[in-house]
Amino acid sequence: MILSRVSCVSFLLFLFAYSTEALEVVKVAKEQRELYPRDHYIVSLLEEALPKSAYKLTHVPVHPHQQRTLLKLSKGDVDIHWGMTSPDRETIATAIHVPIFKGLIGKRIALIQANRQPEFSSLSTEQLKQLTAIQGHDWPDTKILAQNDYRVKPSANYRAMFTVLSRGQVDYFPRSVIEIQDELERFKRLGLSIEQQHLFTYPAAFYFFVNNDKAELASALEKGLMKMIADGRFDKLFDDYFAETLSKLKLETRQSHLLENDYFPNRAILDNTLLWYKK
Repeated sequence: MILSRVSCVSFLLFLFAYSTEALEVVKVAKEQRELYPRDHYIVSLLEEALPKSAYKLTHVPVHPHQQRTLLKLSKGDVDIHWGMTSPDRETIATAIHVPIFKGLIGKRIALIQANRQPEFSSLSTEQLKQLTAIQGHDWPDTKILAQNDYRVKPSANYRAMFTVLSRGQVDYFPRSVIEIQDELERFKRLGLSIEQQHLFTYPAAFYFFVNNDKAELASALEKGLMKMIADGRFDKLFDDYFAETLSKLKLETRQSHLLENDYFPNRAILDNTLLWYKK
């Protein structure tokens, strides 16, 4: 018996509806600030790593404070978020141990007032420690700087930190090399500048974090990311977003200040050279 054209169309619509309903809806945390290229990179990476035949991503507005968003993972309000790792954070949610930014979240350059550039060019490590940096109150970086005897002023307001710096209430604002140029562009009206001499370096990783009750989702995401690394798609996506901007920062010519990080769990991962920035 041959199905009529109407019957065929109805059958196909049924199949489409069934396949859509069969997808697992994944609640992804969405920043409420204006997004940077690095945010679009993370979402692109997530979409590429998770099989589209099994998961449908939906974006959920979240609180701007990282720790509060991670706590939402434990409550089931969010399924996936991302952030810099720490021992505490890896108990709140399941960390996918693939560094999203290849470890460059731990390479930091200072934003400073533009007129202070000559002053910073001649500073030693010990002299830098006498100045005051500003960082988010719930960022692991705040503890890392303090651990290494740098002076740090914690702040709960991301946007306000740039204003505080511009007013001279702090001396510098360490930012990751993958974010500093976009942030300077956003806040250039404040008279800020990228410091040209120094580079702060410590072992750190920005991970995807998954709700502890979503073991299959965590496994699928890890497998997807590792497959992307193996076939070169991870490196290509990373370079598409960051290669040009990184070259402008001339990391190899800067004076490097090495910091310890007691808040970096699973240090064995540092031996896997496939996961880290090589240049």
